[in-house]
Amino acid sequence: MALSRLLPRLQPRPEPLSEPVEEEPAAPVEDSPRLQAVPEPGPAPEPEGALMANVIVFANQKGGVAKTTTTLNLGVALRELGHRVLVIDLDPQGNLTMSQGMNPDAIDRSMFDVLVHRVPISDVIKTVEVDVAVASIDLAGAELALSALIGRERALEKALVEVRDRYDYILIDTPPSLGLLTINAFVAADAVIVPVQCEYLSLRGLVQLENTLAMVRENLNPRVHVQGIVPTMYDGRTLHAREAIEILEEHFGDLVYNTRIRKTVRYAEAPVKGSSVLKYEPSGPAAQAYRDLAKEVVLDGAQARDDA
Repeated sequence: MALSRLLPRLQPRPEPLSEPVEEEPAAPVEDSPRLQAVPEPGPAPEPEGALMANVIVFANQKGGVAKTTTTLNLGVALRELGHRVLVIDLDPQGNLTMSQGMNPDAIDRSMFDVLVHRVPISDVIKTVEVDVAVASIDLAGAELALSALIGRERALEKALVEVRDRYDYILIDTPPSLGLLTINAFVAADAVIVPVQCEYLSLRGLVQLENTLAMVRENLNPRVHVQGIVPTMYDGRTLHAREAIEILEEHFGDLVYNTRIRKTVRYAEAPVKGSSVLKYEPSGPAAQAYRDLAKEVVLDGAQARDDA
């Protein structure tokens, strides 16, 4: 199944009910047909007229494909364009948190507390180059702790209700697996961007991602879709990398972004300084690549809203 089949159109919201017409006094409460059992409430409804954040998950079952690098640097590039951005570190390794100069081992409260103990997500957001909801090693136990909770797949979705009207983009970095943390991200998301290393084994991870997204869309979140695929670690000098791009474009067509994130040591050097590559080397080609990608993502998001 091609990923392009995983792109459902969002159903239009129902028209709001008109103001009720004043009628005769209601019957006594005990006789009123309006009294009905109601299901357990889910996330609070979106405020009417509020601009809600576009929630984008960065996911790939294979590790080492530049998910964290892409989440952070794209977030900073979107911030440069004037957007309000929150990035969420949902990986127990805490690499995104470390990439902004923070020590995951010295953090009192993190996304673990948000998901498991229902701490407000605003309590774990730190403002650096962008707003970062930080991670700690405690997240490694989150899947086990969540497994005993009712509604465990919706823990992140409910947490984001507090802040969705404060941001234009919420970007979520996920672990290299399709476990409960990643499922939480998919349930909360509007879209998924897949960073794919330009090699054959990385391409095979797209199959498992397709299957998981199909399950989530059928049972938990019908609106989530693949927004795009980002080729990473591209080395145009090698035939293998060029063939990997051809395979991606043959199978996924317009889902493949035009921007190629090329191999460079700058992406490894920047986290050592606790910064994005856009701050580390603002005028370099590595920074420009993510600025180009940010423009594509904004354009894609605008087109998706027009088509919805």
